[in-house]
Amino acid sequence: MTHIVGNHSVNRGRIALFFCISFLMLGLVCPSAHGGGTKRIQCVGDSITRGAGVKDRKTDSYPAQLSTILGKDWNVKLYNAGVNGATMLKKGNNPFWNTGLIKNKKPSNVDIFLIMLGTNDSKPENWKHKDEFASDYEEMIKVLHEISKKAKIYAVLPPPAFPGQWGIRDKVIKDEIIPLIQEVAEKTGVEVIDAYTPLSGKPNLFPDTVHPNAEGARLLAETVANALLNKKKEQAVAPNR
Repeated sequence: MTHIVGNHSVNRGRIALFFCISFLMLGLVCPSAHGGGTKRIQCVGDSITRGAGVKDRKTDSYPAQLSTILGKDWNVKLYNAGVNGATMLKKGNNPFWNTGLIKNKKPSNVDIFLIMLGTNDSKPENWKHKDEFASDYEEMIKVLHEISKKAKIYAVLPPPAFPGQWGIRDKVIKDEIIPLIQEVAEKTGVEVIDAYTPLSGKPNLFPDTVHPNAEGARLLAETVANALLNKKKEQAVAPNR
């Protein structure tokens, strides 16, 4: 006896498989029930993330350029949560903790959080609380996981300063803050993206010694994009376990 419903299901499955194979042959992503592979990225940071120092932050900030670099193949929906003067330290002079993102803990479907904080923490009035930096960082990672349980979190090491102003100190960033971030990342299992090394030795990209210009933001965006794309490539070729 022929089961019509079963045949229809088989036919639909064959049609879906045909289109998926066709898409793959064309270098596209097979659409899913969850939005066709759309990745929602939230950039957590300070004025460097927000885009201070570039002429048009909507196109030249590092998050904007990251979106352009990743392009339509990633179908990126990207959010810039950069706040001028923000610190990781809760006792800093402008804690990122006071933003709506952290205070409200509103559930989100963000896939990736990129944390790039630490520059403003290097100011003397903030760094006097340095013993709390690591614990505050760990707690922020925990809060972001509460906001989006599925999210992958990356700790982006802050870029260098040349040597800095407004109290920002490159030596503190390099010798104290970055090692603490690396320790937290190892402890929590968060992956690190090094934005300090690629921009070192390039003071011409930092007109005010702290904020990268459009070219510097481009290099920062490329660094982050390479890390994300390489990770995605690794996952794609990883054997089934």
